[in-house]
Amino acid sequence: MKTPQRIATVDILRGIAILMMFVFHFSYDLNLFGYVDINFLEEPFWANFRRFIVTSFLLLVGISIILTDRKKFDQQRFNYRMAKILTYALLVTLGSYMMFPESFIYFGILHFIIAASILGLLFRKYYWFNLILGVGILILDLLYSNPLFDNPMLNWIGFTTYLPYTEDYVPLVPWFGVVLIGMFLGRALFLNNTPSWLAWKVDNPLSKTLAFGGRYSLHIYILHQPIFIGLIMLVSGRTPI
Repeated sequence: MKTPQRIATVDILRGIAILMMFVFHFSYDLNLFGYVDINFLEEPFWANFRRFIVTSFLLLVGISIILTDRKKFDQQRFNYRMAKILTYALLVTLGSYMMFPESFIYFGILHFIIAASILGLLFRKYYWFNLILGVGILILDLLYSNPLFDNPMLNWIGFTTYLPYTEDYVPLVPWFGVVLIGMFLGRALFLNNTPSWLAWKVDNPLSKTLAFGGRYSLHIYILHQPIFIGLIMLVSGRTPI
């Protein structure tokens, strides 16, 4: 499978999102080992920081779906990528179950990306409709909830009345709305001619490092937490509390 030409700006933006994720997850791990005392769900800075990171990644997921239209859609390549993400998602579920059996991850960001990527194919030819629908989904999430969706079999959809007890939760509503907005931005900014103010070049150590992180973000995502936790255990001699 020939790898299509990449857009440096998208890789660099994804690399920046990876750096922010490092900050969040390393802080989370320090809290897990008792070095800091942070309530990541209730403290506004950390709760909003997580939302910003997830939003960044999922806007880029939407942009990437649109970039598949630069050339003829490659079904084989798409299937291969989905299989790879599914494998990693199952590893995240298994690993989180081993560490947090009562709050393991069953529909986190990787599980969401699989669902959103498949659904996104139905919308990749649209433009303004994606923006309108995406904003509509975000507004609907603010206005509607139903105890029916508190059921673990349904809460991956969204509309829950409370946050499920899981280490990572990225439901279709509202987050597919963010992907749709990303698809709008991808068509507006990157599908044909990228505006000069967004045509970033990989011509210095910082941009090269960020672009590298963006290119291999999936592998970095699956590896970084075991590395962080292993390093803290090695240095401290502690186990998570």
